[in-house]
Amino acid sequence: MNFDIICFDCDSTLSKIEGIDELGKRAGLGDALAALTDAAMNGIVPLEAVYEQRLALIKPDQTSIAWLADLYIAEQVEGVREVFAALSAQGKQVHIISGGLRPSILPLASLLGLPETHVHAVDVYFNGDGSYRDYERQSPLARNGGKATVVSTLSKHGKLAMIGDGNTDMEAKQAGAYTIGFGGVVDRAIVRKLADVFIADSSLLAVLDYLATA
Repeated sequence: MNFDIICFDCDSTLSKIEGIDELGKRAGLGDALAALTDAAMNGIVPLEAVYEQRLALIKPDQTSIAWLADLYIAEQVEGVREVFAALSAQGKQVHIISGGLRPSILPLASLLGLPETHVHAVDVYFNGDGSYRDYERQSPLARNGGKATVVSTLSKHGKLAMIGDGNTDMEAKQAGAYTIGFGGVVDRAIVRKLADVFIADSSLLAVLDYLATA
């Protein structure tokens, strides 16, 4: 199939980590946070039911966000750079659509050659001393259906594919996206069920078989 616009989730798709869970571990809240994230990604509870709760517990400051940005890069999924280079060479428009924290994802996106305008994630705000103040509460990506909202805008400019590991990624089908479930980091039954195609390979390179040019 041929697509004009290719969108990727970040956590457990471009990088092997779940960013908010890593921040939770750093704050000594690992198991509790991971359970909340897993419930949302498996579609057991709505994302909005856990989003504010997790950040209120962690209160990530600027130092922890910078630490997470480095970890996203260090824990890249195999084949990520090659996939982005191939798509760029084919003239594809590539975006990251994530419910993660935008400042921590931007350095990875830059490394992969994406402009900041192609990174759709949830912003986070700090006080003057760098401590946590709040997050972008109006962001559609902090609730269920948010990726479909972003995709509905992007898909006006061409045929679109969404690649991700979670239930929230599969919601992009509501906006007409072709969904590719990526189980190379976390294999979720709900994603196997809902995706147009599912990839269990540990390397992201496997997605290129479904994103061929005309």
